[in-house]
Amino acid sequence: MLASFLAAFFFALNATFSGRNARAHGPARANIGRLIVAAILLGAFAHTLGHGFTSASVGWFFLSGVIGMGLGDLGVYAALPLLGSRLTVLMTQCLAAPIAAGGEWLWLDTRLTGTQIFWGLIILAGVALALMPSKASPPKVALKPIGFLFGLIAAAGQGLGALVSRKGGLVAEAAGESIHHATFGLNAAYQRILAGLIFASLWFLALHLLRRKPTLSDPVAPAPAPLNLRLIIANGLIGPVLGVGCYQWALATAPSGLVLPIVATTPLFAIPIAWWLEGDKPSRRTILGSLVAVGGCIALTLAR
Repeated sequence: MLASFLAAFFFALNATFSGRNARAHGPARANIGRLIVAAILLGAFAHTLGHGFTSASVGWFFLSGVIGMGLGDLGVYAALPLLGSRLTVLMTQCLAAPIAAGGEWLWLDTRLTGTQIFWGLIILAGVALALMPSKASPPKVALKPIGFLFGLIAAAGQGLGALVSRKGGLVAEAAGESIHHATFGLNAAYQRILAGLIFASLWFLALHLLRRKPTLSDPVAPAPAPLNLRLIIANGLIGPVLGVGCYQWALATAPSGLVLPIVATTPLFAIPIAWWLEGDKPSRRTILGSLVAVGGCIALTLAR
């Protein structure tokens, strides 16, 4: 459970850097840049202190990366302009957990107790209470129905990606590998990040090639902004390296139905960070939902 809380914290801290990175470099350059940084850092670790590509679970973690960091992330980026950040995060975080738990039950026969399911639902209810748009805080974009489809794709990508990671951990454990430590999580994160980088690069390359050729009547595109390497490195280190590393460590040691509700509190961890760094004061409803979710997390860690 410690790894789940650490993953949520690093993902929340990374949200601030991701927003600044995207504004400074654009979504495509920001996403590819952070993945390149993460692949280099994690690859250096995996091929020196880790086991590189020698694990029995390499194929599973590559598949997990394609599903979660490939299709899932594309769903998120597609949903954001159609639903706004709150609804997109709400759909992704609150639907991913039951998708992963249901899939793990059907595929891997991992069964949660009634108490664990109850407290997991309480966590998700707290997250929903904190993030749900209202009349006082409506979505900042005009909602479009297709956005909910992209939100579902994002949630399915995260949930099924976690499920495949769980399968990879079980395969590695059956092969006699030690999976109950952070080293395994960082190595698994490297394989997932590398798959996500390859998928994202091919996707953006395909989009570039499919665009029509410019004509003389087209306005001249502005020159790209210079790279802020410190921002890109911070974005790659905090989220894809530390966040995904702890996330994979958590999935190696606990069922996805327990890990994902805790990771779903990521937006709640981001609230005090945004208040501290950007002066974005939360509402009373947000604070109440956060307290409900945190209480559920504490109870879930003690549940059997």
